[in-house]
Amino acid sequence: MEDFSAWLTTERGLAPNTIQAYENDIGKYLEFLIAEGKDRAYRAEPADVHSYLAFLSECGLAPSSIRRNLSSVRAFHRYLVSEQVSQTDPTDTVAQPRAWRRVPKALTIRDIEMLLAAPDTSRPLGVRDKAMLEFAYATGMRVSEVIGFRLADLNFNAATARCFGKGSRERVVPVGEMALRWVRIYVDTVRPELLRDKSSDALFLNWRGRALSRMGFYKILGACVKTAGIRAPVTPHVLRHSFATHLLEGGADLRAVQQMLGHRNISTTQIYTKVDMEHLIEVHRLYHPREKNHSTLTKSKVG
Repeated sequence: MEDFSAWLTTERGLAPNTIQAYENDIGKYLEFLIAEGKDRAYRAEPADVHSYLAFLSECGLAPSSIRRNLSSVRAFHRYLVSEQVSQTDPTDTVAQPRAWRRVPKALTIRDIEMLLAAPDTSRPLGVRDKAMLEFAYATGMRVSEVIGFRLADLNFNAATARCFGKGSRERVVPVGEMALRWVRIYVDTVRPELLRDKSSDALFLNWRGRALSRMGFYKILGACVKTAGIRAPVTPHVLRHSFATHLLEGGADLRAVQQMLGHRNISTTQIYTKVDMEHLIEVHRLYHPREKNHSTLTKSKVG
């Protein structure tokens, strides 16, 4: 980091405050790479940079802040190339996040099933991971809402969870039976062990008995994705998108999904209809009487 800072001074002519900001950004980036299993920065690939930007978005950073972080990461990798530490710059193909309104591809229901089956529930932390992922997918909460969720705000009898979203806006969302069952097991058997002699309002705790961090959630999800053998990039927000998409595909009302997601404007929720449209088009092709696939399907049934 000292060499990089010196390079920013001599080659880029940056001010001390700017260099400090670069150092802070790169410190977070390196921590993320280590969590992803990349113990050397020169081993980073474009996919790692994309994942890091997605992680920053999950943390609630504005696009302007994400662009600043990307500028720092670009400078860092260009420094590595200039010093011949690395032969390639993984940021070359990464675009600035100025038009990120595209909806990440939702997981299939089969992928979700494999993901939720990935935690090793023979281990206490595996029970926690299982309960947390089931809870996240059942409620469609943002990662910040999941890790900040308080046990007192979960009503087991009513099967509802009181959530505080962006701008401290409160909403109540349903919690599915499977998620409630695993959260109950976790609360009764694992959470007391994690707490020991400590106290915490948070539902999901790390092994130190403290509220789980965003990075902690991200690492747990990444490990489960790897165990499940899912090759598509999966961030915590993909779980939220999958929740919304699967509800719409199942016939849920858009207004109901808007309320569960905590969107202030229906236009925000309507971006999911673009994903749902792919499903509708496929259904139309299969079952509309004027479609070729329908005719083939009907003849095969008759035959």
